[in-house]
Amino acid sequence: MRNVRRRASVLAAVAALALGVTACGSDDDGDSGASPAESSNSGGGGATVKVGFMGALTGPDAQLGINEYNGAKLAFDQYNATNPATKVDFIQYDTTGAPDQATALAPKVAQDGVVAVVGPAFSGESKTAVPVLEEAKIANISASATNAALSTNGWKFWHRVLANDDVQGPGAGEFIVKSLPATSVAVIDDQSEYGKGLADVVNTTVEEQGGTVATRDSIDPEADDYSSTVNQIKSANPQAIFYGGYYSSAAKFVKQLRDGGVTATFVSGDGTLDQKFIDGAGEAAEGSILSCTCVLATASEDEAVQKFIDDYTAEYGTAPATYSAEAFDAATAIIKALEGGATTGEAINESLSTVDFQGVSKPIKFNEVGELETGTTYIHQVKDGKIISLGEYTTAKVQ
Repeated sequence: MRNVRRRASVLAAVAALALGVTACGSDDDGDSGASPAESSNSGGGGATVKVGFMGALTGPDAQLGINEYNGAKLAFDQYNATNPATKVDFIQYDTTGAPDQATALAPKVAQDGVVAVVGPAFSGESKTAVPVLEEAKIANISASATNAALSTNGWKFWHRVLANDDVQGPGAGEFIVKSLPATSVAVIDDQSEYGKGLADVVNTTVEEQGGTVATRDSIDPEADDYSSTVNQIKSANPQAIFYGGYYSSAAKFVKQLRDGGVTATFVSGDGTLDQKFIDGAGEAAEGSILSCTCVLATASEDEAVQKFIDDYTAEYGTAPATYSAEAFDAATAIIKALEGGATTGEAINESLSTVDFQGVSKPIKFNEVGELETGTTYIHQVKDGKIISLGEYTTAKVQ
């Protein structure tokens, strides 16, 4: 998604609440943007708090948001089923993955009385929407926004449950140069807050590891013709191509690369790490390398993780996918705050500063700026039309 100019000011956005300003497309029935609000509250007595999900549920890269929503909803549904004193009403706010839509929805989240948010999902929408959530004192935990600069904004109510691109970029770049190995690399991005940020770090890492960046370019993810960039890469003749962007444009791009005769190994990050990339690219995706600081929970000897996998599969008819486990952990962190008696944004946020538990994706403990205290990069490969895990980047071997 392309970056957009922020609204006039955070204060103006919040002040608009008093004038009854809501997101485009919302109505008196409480619909939130492109997607209606949906409650996971099973009813019964006791108090109810509103928790929101902000992420793409429609749009070109919606599967990533759907994975997250499903993971978080599973956690809240299981919590509500235990008949707690305080139940959760889990509400959808469909950003479509667009920063401007997220900005429009953020005042609506505050107006609805939401006290915590799982999301915003993508980095671009986090940059524009979190200032409004911050002003409204709404605790928020992203399961997927990895742009490193997000934690430098001085936000007090913002957190994320995966390591940022200053972890992923060096891991991916080192793997490219040392393990593929490829010393000549083309680095391309989609001009988004996420894609460009990750590609810039990979670019720097490739050079630091002794490799050469054969060409550096950007594409428009909404375009259909990438022939100019394909020809530029073909002329540079790199051994590998790193693409910073999301799966919808990555699928189009790799197909055109292969159709153009470019055989260099295609490498991308967590925005491409989804079966939808393979569905869109077909055979052109085969052999692609995909990095992520997230964990794809598909099978585990850990009983708690396997229970999550089994429960998720039973509920949705498919195994957990990219960010599902992280979103489950984000929801669990909020649940732990509720179990401790926190029911306001400020109280939940205070609880998050002390949370420390083993999640289904990784240990969850936040530092003073909302980052996880630990994290690493994992490498995956597309093999026989499926995504397989190769392990942590220092030991991963291409199959």
